[in-house]
Amino acid sequence: MRTILTVLLAFAAGILTMLLLPGRAGLPSIASQPTSSAPAPSGSSVPNEASTEAPANSGDDWPNAGPTPEQVLYAQPRMIRDALAQLTPRVAGKPNLYLLAFAGDSSEDVFRNEAEYAAQLFGKRFGATAHSLVLENNPASLSSHPLASWSNLDAALEGLGKVMQPDQDILLLYITSHGSEDHTLLVDMDPLPLDQLGADDLAGILALHKFKWKVLVVNACYSGGFVPPLRGPGTLVLTAARADRSSFGCGSDSDITYFGKAWLLDALNRTPDFIDAFKQASGEISQWEQKDKLTSSEPQIDMGSGIAEQLALWRKGFTPGPRVAFKPAAPASASSSAVTQWSGQTTR
Repeated sequence: MRTILTVLLAFAAGILTMLLLPGRAGLPSIASQPTSSAPAPSGSSVPNEASTEAPANSGDDWPNAGPTPEQVLYAQPRMIRDALAQLTPRVAGKPNLYLLAFAGDSSEDVFRNEAEYAAQLFGKRFGATAHSLVLENNPASLSSHPLASWSNLDAALEGLGKVMQPDQDILLLYITSHGSEDHTLLVDMDPLPLDQLGADDLAGILALHKFKWKVLVVNACYSGGFVPPLRGPGTLVLTAARADRSSFGCGSDSDITYFGKAWLLDALNRTPDFIDAFKQASGEISQWEQKDKLTSSEPQIDMGSGIAEQLALWRKGFTPGPRVAFKPAAPASASSSAVTQWSGQTTR
């Protein structure tokens, strides 16, 4: 459990890191959005995110033998630089696709599983024109991946904008976390003081980075509320639910969400066409929900002008590889290697 001293140190570290990380000038303020509105994970076999209380295990996610919160925050600029430097080389003369996966909630491994699987899927199945960068909040990966935070999302987009060809390349932002009825995504790596991410906030961040071609996937409850602020020319928006519905499959007993399994694992292993994959995934999810007697989540799709044609041009640049198997990541309790890696790093 958090002590008063830990909270004060984390808060002070957060202020220091905000000074070190790229600034947020021009980004919309979310100070009026209370973090307590973020929903709690459910413990049922088909959990949803309709509850608006804080997770019951809040404060218990930090590894006992891991780096301190201050060390993690201080290391983020370097970790973002390293992640960008490790991107595979761009293939010249054809559209490339850059996946940025964002796993927001540290309290459930299901979100980390999806983000890391998405990177494996695109790297192995879609060839050299697919590149991946993962941001995630999880106690088992504090030294291996940058945090999924507002500042890191902004910094990663800025870095991708410098390596991508603006008239050809496609940004794929895949976000997976809990979502609330007011269309706010849970961003949590307790006890770090991370800002929550609302629909207008995400649109404001993206507006600062001029990507002509975008695929924006929001896998969360009530994620249909992200469609209006995100839609636009050259943009495909996919969400796991409509604006007033829960999605399913999160929770500590789950390895992957309904939408993650249906769109990433099942559909994209059959077709590289994101739009056809969405249609297949929607039908599959509907069958699962009917079988489990759940209220339909009704995943949403919004297609801006030109994006379908640009995605088709990207698909011409590769022959899809074989199906990529899904394997859940090791849980935090088995993350001693990550702790060992951190102890040998210079963070200052």
